[in-house]
Amino acid sequence: MRVRGGAPVAGAAVGIAMLDTRFPRIPGDLGNALTWPFPVLYRVVRGARPELAVSGDTEQLLAPFIEAGRGLVVDGAQGIVTSCGFLVRFQDRLRDALGVPVATSSLMQVPVVQALLPAGKRVGILTISAQSLGPGDLAAAGCAPDTPIAGTDGGREFSRVILANEEELDVDLARADLVAAGRALIARHPEVGAIVLECTNMVPYAADIRAACGVPVYSVASLVTWFQSGLDPARYPVS
Repeated sequence: MRVRGGAPVAGAAVGIAMLDTRFPRIPGDLGNALTWPFPVLYRVVRGARPELAVSGDTEQLLAPFIEAGRGLVVDGAQGIVTSCGFLVRFQDRLRDALGVPVATSSLMQVPVVQALLPAGKRVGILTISAQSLGPGDLAAAGCAPDTPIAGTDGGREFSRVILANEEELDVDLARADLVAAGRALIARHPEVGAIVLECTNMVPYAADIRAACGVPVYSVASLVTWFQSGLDPARYPVS
C-alpha cells in the first residue's frame, strides 16, 4: 500500500475562514470546534470585524479572505466555508480564486429547501440584520427577491452582542430574541414552511426556533455537514 502526502495537516477536509471576533462561541456556533463531529481547520482573518462584514465596506475583506482561504488549502483543506452569511457577496470570486469548492453562506440553502416544500409554502430567512440583508445578497445566494425575512435587530441581546463584538452573552436572552424573530416571521408570513438561519452564531438556538415555530430550521450546521459529506464521504463495510 502506497500513500501520498503534500500538506502539513491531514484528516480535516473543511477549512473555515473566521471573522476576527471575541464574542462567546458556545457549542453549536460555527467557531466552536466541539460543534463538529468531524475535524475542521480554522484560520482567522485578522481585522475582519463582525459589523464590517455585515454592514460596512465589505469589499475590503475580499483580499484577506482569499489569502486565508489559500492558506487553508495549503494546510490541507479540500473545501472552504466562511463564518458570516453576508459573505455570500464573495461566493463567485472566492470560489474562482481558491480553486476548490466554496460555501460562503447558509443562505445558499434557500433554493434547495424551497424545492423541498409543498405548493404554497415558502422559505423564510432569519438574519442578524434585516436592514443590511439586501437584494444583492439574496441574488448572490440564489434567493427570490421577495423572500420573507425577519431580523433579530430589534431584540435585546443577540444582534447587539455579536455586532458589537462584546465578550459576554446572556444565552437565555439571545434565545428569546431568536424565538421572537422566528414567531414574528411566521406571523407576518404564514406561508413560511421552513426557515434558514443566515447567521453562523444562530445554530445553538435552532432547536428552540423549530419548537416555537413548528417548521424545519436549516443553518450553517446543516450546510457544513452536507458540504463535508461530499469532500470526505463515509465508508461503509460491504455486507
